[in-house]
Amino acid sequence: MLPARVVRFSRPERNRPAFECGPSPVMTEEQEVFLKHIQKQGLKRTAQRDLILEVFLREEQHLSSEDLYRLVQKEDPTIGHTTVYRTLKLLTDAGLAREVRFGDGRTHYEHNYKHQHHDHMICAECGKIIEFFSAELEAIQDAMAAKHRFEVTQHLLRIIGICADCRRAKKEQARQEAAAHTAGRTIIARTAR
Repeated sequence: MLPARVVRFSRPERNRPAFECGPSPVMTEEQEVFLKHIQKQGLKRTAQRDLILEVFLREEQHLSSEDLYRLVQKEDPTIGHTTVYRTLKLLTDAGLAREVRFGDGRTHYEHNYKHQHHDHMICAECGKIIEFFSAELEAIQDAMAAKHRFEVTQHLLRIIGICADCRRAKKEQARQEAAAHTAGRTIIARTAR
């Protein structure tokens, strides 16, 4: 992950248009990309969009629109879910966010701008997501694409399984159940005598 380059940015005060906020100190590169994108779309910079972007950039985890909405609500309860959802769409269109699906029926978003490509392992038990990069897998993918004269424009790899923590917990639970079962048989055998 590359560090953000600092340019110029000011956080607009709530309930005031962003352009009336006085001097403009610093804006991260991501904020500058977003501002240029919304201006191209004919949209204005607002305090609500700025806050949603700020909260999204602060979080390094995979967020659904509902997750981001809850986080934004803690800072500004006046921002609605629709505003968060539409802003996520703008972040995705601007190349700052990327949609990912983990098989749970929800769309999640992760940072995309200047972030190295990676794939995901998802625990089917607890939902834990492990990000990884494998040069070997990338080479195999490139070789398969070349073999079939296929131009890859993007790829998503999800490996679904059970994480080490959940496997350990299952083993411990099975051990405890076996111990309880053995203890129960011992009690029954003693009372039968």
